[in-house]
Amino acid sequence: MLIEQIQLENGCALGLLFEMQKYPLLVIKAEKGFLMCGYLNVNAAETLGDTAIRTRHIINYAHLLLYVLIFTIKVANRNSNN
Repeated sequence: MLIEQIQLENGCALGLLFEMQKYPLLVIKAEKGFLMCGYLNVNAAETLGDTAIRTRHIINYAHLLLYVLIFTIKVANRNSNN
């Protein structure tokens, strides 16, 4: 397991990387929620009151954060058209 501090624009987050058989299990824990690769059950997290995003085929923290940025831009664009 690899534990890493990730610097963000408004503070920092904790990154956890677990080597699995095919893809790593990646988690980034920030102040208001967490990000996790496809191993996550989003419905279970939301039922427990957590904010969660699930991704696929991510191999490192940079890819995980880039995915969230793209996802956020897409949601913002969709919402601005409503």
